[in-house]
Amino acid sequence: MGIADRKERDKEELRERILAAAKFLFLEKGIDKTSIRNIADHIEYSPGIIYHYFKDKNEIFHALHQLGFLQLMEKMQVLGSVRNPLERLKAMGSIYIDFAMENPDMYDLMFIKEAPIDHVCNTEHDHWKEGGGAFNSLRSTIADCINAGHFKGHEQEALTFLIWSTVHGMVSLHIRKRCEVVLPESQQTIVKDGLEEFFKILDKL
Repeated sequence: MGIADRKERDKEELRERILAAAKFLFLEKGIDKTSIRNIADHIEYSPGIIYHYFKDKNEIFHALHQLGFLQLMEKMQVLGSVRNPLERLKAMGSIYIDFAMENPDMYDLMFIKEAPIDHVCNTEHDHWKEGGGAFNSLRSTIADCINAGHFKGHEQEALTFLIWSTVHGMVSLHIRKRCEVVLPESQQTIVKDGLEEFFKILDKL
């Protein structure tokens, strides 16, 4: 490995350390209460080094969002082979829940933790391309379902939001450990059981 390759590898490793530290602190302290200095102290560097990679804390948060959505969309790639749109929608819901259950901390940052989402709306470079892409995949699948004769009398945009918010609500209750309080005997299976019940409702629409 040449000097240039080694420097590039070291640079990428430090960027990953910054993101890992920020993720830990955002979850532990909250985004508002985490400073650039906190992140720098966590990786035992001076705050100045952080600014070589990110212009501010919001950009770090946005990078974590991008990473999470890229991971989610990578798992969704298998859906391209599912031709039946209703079955594709169900598979999408199952993959979404599996991702959330396997990556609760990342899901928390992506969808639950209070965050500076205005940075995403105002950013000049991609307008939350990853998050918008995930939602658009759901929207287009529901459009395919409607075109195939499902969901008669329902409006695509509102139905897309309803389906997303229903699945999100189930995993959020689980991640924030609310199921442990109200459903202690079935907390390990209630999310997937709930999803199956939701699928039965969709089958009747």
